[in-house]
Amino acid sequence: MNDVAKRAPERRRSRNLAFFLGFVRNPELVGSVIPSSRFLSRRLAEAATLAKARVVVEFGPGTGGTTRAILDALPDDARLLAIEINPDFVSLLGTDRDPRLIVHRGSAEHVGDAIAQYGLDAPDVVISGIPFSTMPRALGRRILHAVWSCLAPGGTFVAYQFRESVARLGRELLGKPEVELELLNVPPVRVYSWRKPSA
Repeated sequence: MNDVAKRAPERRRSRNLAFFLGFVRNPELVGSVIPSSRFLSRRLAEAATLAKARVVVEFGPGTGGTTRAILDALPDDARLLAIEINPDFVSLLGTDRDPRLIVHRGSAEHVGDAIAQYGLDAPDVVISGIPFSTMPRALGRRILHAVWSCLAPGGTFVAYQFRESVARLGRELLGKPEVELELLNVPPVRVYSWRKPSA
C-alpha cells in the first residue's frame, strides 16, 4: 500500500470531523451532521448528466465529498465552481489541486457575480446541497431566481434535500420537478431536478 492510499482514511476522518464541527457551529447553514454518501454522489452525477457538462456550479460543497464525485464525472476540459459560505470548508476545499476546480467563498444568492468574476460561461448544471428548509423563504426565492437567470438554455438545476422546502419554492418559480429518492444516505434524501427550456 502506497503512502497516498495509507493517508486516505485519515483524510476522510479529518474531513468528517470538520463537517460535524461545521454542523455544530452553524446547523442552519450545514443542514446535516454527516457528509453525503457515495451513493447520493453517484445519483447526483446521473441526474445532472455531468459527463456532457462544460461548466458546473455547486452550492454548499461542505468538505468536498460531493465535489470530488462531481469532478470524477466531469470531462477533462470542464470547470467546477464550488460556492461555499463556511470559511473552514473553503480552506479544506482549497487543498484539492484539481485544475478544473474553482473554490469561491460566498453566498449562492450571488452566483451570477461569481460566474462573471471567473469568466465562466453560463453553467450547464447547478447542483445544490444547501438547506432551503432552514433559510428565510425570501432568500430561497432569490437563490432560485439567480440559478434560473444564470443557467444555460437546456441546463439542469439539481437540489438534494432532506425536506421539501426547495420543491415547494421550485414548483412556484420553476415548475414541477423530477424527483428521486436516495435511500442509501443518512438520512435518506430526495433529489429534485428542473431543466431549463432550450429556447
